[in-house]
Amino acid sequence: MTQLFLNFFRPKQANLKDEVLSGLTVALALVPEAVAFSLIAGISPLIGLYTAFIIGLVTSILGGRPGMISGATGAIAVVIVALVAQHGVEYLFAAVVLMGLIQILVGVLKLGKLIRLVPHPVMFGFVNGLAIVIAMSQFDQFKFTTESGSAAWMTGTPLFIMIGLVLLTMIIIKFLPKLTTAVPSALVAILTTSLIVIFAGIETRTVGDLASISGGLPQFHLPVVPLNWETFMIILPYSAIMAGVGLIESLLTLSLIDEITETRGHGNKECVAQGVANLTTGFFGGMGGCAMIGQSLINVNAGGRNRISGIVAAIGLLVFILFLSTYIEMVPMAALVGLMFMVAIGTFEWASLKVFRKVPKSDVLVMVLVTLVTVLLHNLALAVLIGVVIAALVFAWENSKMIRARKTTDENGVKHYEIYGPLFFASALAFGQKFDPLNDPDEIIIDFAESRIVDHSGIDAVHKVTERYEKLGKTVYIRHLNTSSKVLLNKAEKIINVNYTDDDPSYKIVVEKNASKSFV
Repeated sequence: MTQLFLNFFRPKQANLKDEVLSGLTVALALVPEAVAFSLIAGISPLIGLYTAFIIGLVTSILGGRPGMISGATGAIAVVIVALVAQHGVEYLFAAVVLMGLIQILVGVLKLGKLIRLVPHPVMFGFVNGLAIVIAMSQFDQFKFTTESGSAAWMTGTPLFIMIGLVLLTMIIIKFLPKLTTAVPSALVAILTTSLIVIFAGIETRTVGDLASISGGLPQFHLPVVPLNWETFMIILPYSAIMAGVGLIESLLTLSLIDEITETRGHGNKECVAQGVANLTTGFFGGMGGCAMIGQSLINVNAGGRNRISGIVAAIGLLVFILFLSTYIEMVPMAALVGLMFMVAIGTFEWASLKVFRKVPKSDVLVMVLVTLVTVLLHNLALAVLIGVVIAALVFAWENSKMIRARKTTDENGVKHYEIYGPLFFASALAFGQKFDPLNDPDEIIIDFAESRIVDHSGIDAVHKVTERYEKLGKTVYIRHLNTSSKVLLNKAEKIINVNYTDDDPSYKIVVEKNASKSFV
């Protein structure tokens, strides 16, 4: 058991130093994010920090994607604003518990594989939109609050100082790896900028200006809400949306990290881990969260590839809260803004700009639309859903145009219709238009050797064709229908009567030994 435990955590693609240093870098980057998302949701900053710690720790240990970082996120914060405002923070904790249960159920039912339905243009649009959102969210740090309480842009010396420190951070992150990779460039950049600000006495915004991050250990806390149907119906819509948003963002981040590291994560395992993490944080007064693409990229680029980096990031964040809050609050926001700008630049798929004239216009449309929805609405789940729906409709439209029929008449006067292309809801109308019942002979054969019936619309299309011939006293025979299409027709035998030709071959399913796949 001891050996198994050691193998579970032992780095296989990176050394321990890289894992620890990348974890500490992520921990520093988590602080302002967690505080900012808490303020968006209208809750205490410590709730966001505790959420980042608990979710980060649990998913690092149990997750299906080592090296991926999870915590409190803006996508979840936006969802819970109305719940907190209308019903209070206790209802939020209850909603997070239910959110975790839903995510566990998704993982147990192995629905994580549905991420495969997300087309590549949607992935490009999602990543590009998220990169723009990450960059745009940093511009708030270039504003200050006036005496009247409104936000205004910095001017003069404060603005130049902020820009200078941001550029310094970005330059260190960009060019230090060309000199040495002994330590993560992001960590060096944050420390260097912080030391310059502290010892030079430069007046600029720091983490402490956002909120105090000092606190104790998170305490177990049962949500104080009435345990009745009314409460359940209040939190259910929020829990379902949070669970969906969290899993979509987590699984898309998982796919992105898979691509970068050329390894494969486990989607269903990650769904369960996200659920357990949110269930736990709900009982410790957390706001709920999911995978964080920005922090995950920071971790991977800094050398974090295994569970140790995520665990170090979570524990490091707790150490900051308990013991080092005074020092962390001295870190200039400019250093973290520069880091996030570099993350945004690295996240954006610049290669997608080169393929605009090389891919179908529909793919470009999907890519741009997903990017715009992500940027304008900040709703990642909605953006991905819209992209998938449009891509599916485009696919259906293109396939609907593939249905065609080759017509021949044999020596016996029997007319043959050889069908090509899938028969489904989008091609059903075109299929029906291929036939000429009035002028056809008494017997026709529809040959499906190069086609298949996909859905109920396809069955109905065949039924309407046979019905038209039957009214004229003519007979329709079906030939070369594959096994899955036969099963569909047999199930619909009450609404359709099919005549198969005598020479129609009998299809059998051949199952390979020691394999779970079937081949028709």
